[in-house]
Amino acid sequence: MEELKIDEVAKQSGLTKRTIRYYEEIGILPSPPRSDGGIRLYSQEHVEFLKKITNAKEVMGFSLQELQEFIKLSDILEVQKEDYLQVKGTSLQKEKLEKVYETVMEQLTLIEQKKKSILKVEKDLISLRDRAKAALITFEQEQ
Repeated sequence: MEELKIDEVAKQSGLTKRTIRYYEEIGILPSPPRSDGGIRLYSQEHVEFLKKITNAKEVMGFSLQELQEFIKLSDILEVQKEDYLQVKGTSLQKEKLEKVYETVMEQLTLIEQKKKSILKVEKDLISLRDRAKAALITFEQEQ
């Protein structure tokens, strides 16, 4: 496994070193092991995880708090999927599958809430645009 220093991780992930350290500090990014000298030693998995975080933040417009919740649910989902695979073909299979379903529904709820927020902002902007246009037309007619 190749060990990467924070400069390399920043370059590959497109994030600043400060952002990477901050994500670690608030618990979004798992702490990497350190060298004897205390230097963080990242793996390619850390880089991929940071890319996934960036994508969720940018594409879905998640705040850091929403991002933390989404990642927490993603982690839970991974464990649940592993648990499900371990009991496949047994009487526990239905119970494990129900847990997977519930976690996916929680993630979908987060996304649905974000979509509603975005649609409200869009609705408000369309309303403002229409009022501004009507005011401009009125203004021009008065001239």
